[in-house]
Formats: sequence, C-alpha cells, structure tokens
Amino acid sequence: MFDKLELIVRRYNELTQKLADPTIYDRQKEFKEVSEERSALEKIVECYQNYKKVDNEISQAKEILKNENDPDLKEMAKEELTEKEIAIEKLISELKVLLIPKDPLDEKNVMMEIRAGAGGDEASIFAADVFRMYQNYFRTLHFKSEVVSVSKNAEGIKEIIVNISGSRVYSILKYESGVHRVQRVPKTEAQGRIHTSTITVAVLPEAGEIEFELDLNEIRIDVYRSGGSGGQSVNTTDSAVRVTHIPTGTVVAIQDEKSQIKNKDKALKILRNRLYDQKLREAREKEAQERKGQVGTGDRSERIRTYNFPQGRLTDHRIGLTVYNLEAIMEGDLQHVTESLITYHQAKLLGSTDDKNSSSNNNDDDED
Repeated sequence: MFDKLELIVRRYNELTQKLADPTIYDRQKEFKEVSEERSALEKIVECYQNYKKVDNEISQAKEILKNENDPDLKEMAKEELTEKEIAIEKLISELKVLLIPKDPLDEKNVMMEIRAGAGGDEASIFAADVFRMYQNYFRTLHFKSEVVSVSKNAEGIKEIIVNISGSRVYSILKYESGVHRVQRVPKTEAQGRIHTSTITVAVLPEAGEIEFELDLNEIRIDVYRSGGSGGQSVNTTDSAVRVTHIPTGTVVAIQDEKSQIKNKDKALKILRNRLYDQKLREAREKEAQERKGQVGTGDRSERIRTYNFPQGRLTDHRIGLTVYNLEAIMEGDLQHVTESLITYHQAKLLGSTDDKNSSSNNNDDDED
C-alpha cells in the first residue's frame, strides 16, 4: 500500500508542476485533464501526509520512552503514544478506503427518470410522492434540479425526467436505480385495504458530446402537433418532437416546450443519456468480478426498496437495512439510507481488495 502511496505522491507533484506552467491555459483540454486528475489525488496525498506526520510523532514518543529518565516526560510521551496510535489506525483505515478504485462516473451530473409501474392511480400518486421526496433531499445536498419532461394524470405523475447537477451527484444517487415498492391504503380504497404498488427509478450519468457522440445519421426526427388541454401553441403548431435511434429502436418524445427547437434539444439530450447508460451497463455486465462488489447499480428490474406506510417502515433489500422513520424520509431525510448504501459498497470493495478469495455475503433479504 505504501509503495502505491509514494507513486501517487510523485504523480501529484508532477501534475502540480504542470499546472504551474502558464502555457497550459492555452491548451484547455490538457488543463482540464490535469486539473481533474490532480484534484482526484489531493485527498489521498493530504491523508498520507498526515499519516507520515503522526508516524513520525509516534517514533519520537517511543524514543523518549526508551532513552528519557525524567518520569514526567516519560508519562507525557506514554499518553501521546496512546493517542497517536489510535490516530494512525484511523488514518490507515481512511487510506484504504481512499485507495479503493473510483467509479469514473462518480463526479458526473445525472438525469433521473421516475415512472409509475404496477398499481394504477396509486402508482402515479406514489411517483409524485417520491419525486417530492427527492426534491427535498436535493435541497439539503445543495443540488440543482430541473424538470426536463413530465407526463401527469389526474392523480399524480406517470413519468418525469429531471436533470440534477452539483458535487459528485452520481456517486450519491446511483444506488437509487431500481423498483421502489409502496405498501399503503390508497386514497381511493373505501374498505381500508392495504395495496402494493411500484414505481421505477433510473439514474443515468450525464453523457458529454465528447464522451458519447450521437450519430445523427442514425436518428429519425418526426414532428407533430402537441396534444393536451388547450393553451397557446397546443394543438395549433407542430412543436412536439419524436426522435428515434434506428439501430436500437429507442424512442424519445417531447412536447413540453412551445418551441420545436427546444423540444428537439431536450429529446436529443435524453436520447444521448439513455444510449450512454445502455453502453455503460453492457460494459459492466462483462465485468462479472466487479459486479460482485456492486449494490444492484443500474438494474431496472431489481426491487430495491419497500416503503411500508402502516408500519412507518422503509426497507432496503440489498443491504438488509430497515428503519422506522418513513414519514421523515418521505420529507427528504434520505441521507442515512444513501450513506449506508455507499458504506456497504465501500466495505465490499475493501473486502475484495484485502482478501481476493473471500466469499461475498448475501444480504438480499426478501421481506413481506
């Protein structure tokens, strides 16, 4: 581990020297790459520097205990040694976590898609509730969210697509992908029976044009008259846009904006993100060993979570987490859940690093 840390420090210093060259600002692509790589290493280097400082203080305390005759100094050195040995163990643990291979997508902004699933109107109501939960959670994280497209019915939301930007958005939200199940008495249930409904959440990393080039020769674009209930430009102009990716048959239709150009831009961005996400998931499926360390990332068909309202309980089935503060969670207090998922994922990766032959635990509890 320490040989690797020394190489990281050397690389960090090389990158720092590159940034000190004023001509690098004339090469914006190189400047961006160097800045991002240096930033990714900075926390590791700082932690390693702290480790070496504490390690040196431990050596000094041991030297005093070995050679000093003054009982007061020896007592002080003994207390400092105990304190520093605890500190250095924490730093070693932190370094191990920092050295876990990073997901290159973690820094990315995302596009989140929430869709009503099984359960009719109750699924649409729950989709609206979950969207509100996420909106409140985003505010606590200082994330910026922008609705790209929304399809509603009389009761709630059939589908909503949201752009989310901020610091390390994908690293926090990537475990939200999957089937979310709700158990509660619907507003429309006269006899008070508990119903089970589902929604699906997809979290797609944002695809830059450099990272994923959309071949417009493979795209068919159709325009048509917007549908809906009256209003300016609705049912009067061909502003709605449908884009189809011919090789995969992926279709995106947008009619939210009055402008055909804006609808086209939105549709192409959604299509690019979906195709990029599909490409990434296909690549991950080929990496079976890496997939063992993942917490169900990106599997749209996996039931990941149950929201049980009669018991005030949320259960995340991937990690066996059950908490009884559902009311607060639905108001956006989701941090404990997402942090537990991140910690579990890191522990799995750390375990596979420490012991290649260790068997993975199966915490996929199937409650209810």
